[in-house]
Amino acid sequence: MTATIKNIVIGSLVGVGLALSATHGAQANSLRFASEASRNDTQYAGAQKFNELLDEKTGGELDLKIFTDSTLGNGQAAITGTRGSTIDMLVTGSSNFSGLVPLIGMLDIPFLFENTDHAYRTLDGEVGQELLDKLNDVGLQGLAYWDNGWRQITNSAHPVHTPDDVKGLKIRTTGAPVHIEAFKLLGANPVPMPIGELYTALEMGTVDAQEHPLGVFVSAKLYEVQDYLTLSYHAYSPLIVAMNKSKFDALPEDQQEALIEAAREAGDYQRELNNQAIAEEVEFLRGEGLDIVESIDQAPFVEATIGVRETFVDQFGGASELQQIDALRVDD
Repeated sequence: MTATIKNIVIGSLVGVGLALSATHGAQANSLRFASEASRNDTQYAGAQKFNELLDEKTGGELDLKIFTDSTLGNGQAAITGTRGSTIDMLVTGSSNFSGLVPLIGMLDIPFLFENTDHAYRTLDGEVGQELLDKLNDVGLQGLAYWDNGWRQITNSAHPVHTPDDVKGLKIRTTGAPVHIEAFKLLGANPVPMPIGELYTALEMGTVDAQEHPLGVFVSAKLYEVQDYLTLSYHAYSPLIVAMNKSKFDALPEDQQEALIEAAREAGDYQRELNNQAIAEEVEFLRGEGLDIVESIDQAPFVEATIGVRETFVDQFGGASELQQIDALRVDD
């Protein structure tokens, strides 16, 4: 989605949010909602939609006070704050929860999903709900999955066509064990770090590569410090919207239901925005001068990283869940 289109969409939602705040602010129970993403990202548009739907479903009894740009901390800090009740709710990548609930890390296994529909069938089905339910044990209430999108590789060294082109790259990854292991198997040097530090790290050469969904890559303006983009689609990254469990449990049942329904409906909206934006983001990045590899042979990448799945099962279990995910494929 171009910057102009995003600004129009997000600008209109901001107006809705301000109107709702003016109308219901006095009596509403405002929930502090944390996001790492900027206001140009679809996460913010999703949060505004969430607020609008929550207002409708609760008659103004609940609303969100939205904090973007890691104002309340990076993903890990926001999770800690939400568990500790200083933050009510957050949205962040599923990989940020894997330290608390290791089984959630299976979602980051490279080439786990054959396409976006397969990912959505998984997340919106039994396996997805099972993983959300496990958050209850660590003081969180999982509400919904939103869309971070497919992770793509960028770097400042050379085009990436094959696994050999990844060897030796200092690449920023999340702290998820499967992300780190996958890039080690590809011969790269993975360097976990928060996204808030990434732009400067790329600019200074601390790392020379990264892998994020295009929406994050564009909204964080990482294209200003990268030269090459490969549409590798090597992993799908969901976002998880979660709330402090004690605060959730203290709400009336109708408000609990409204929160879950609003979060999931807003997720559908945010997913659609992300999917519509991909082609326009690619053209935008081409216009910014990036050298773009639009198609690769995934087979050698799959072969090189196949050991990640076995290692994950050995360490954390999840064999039956992975079999359920495989069973949801339609092309096999």
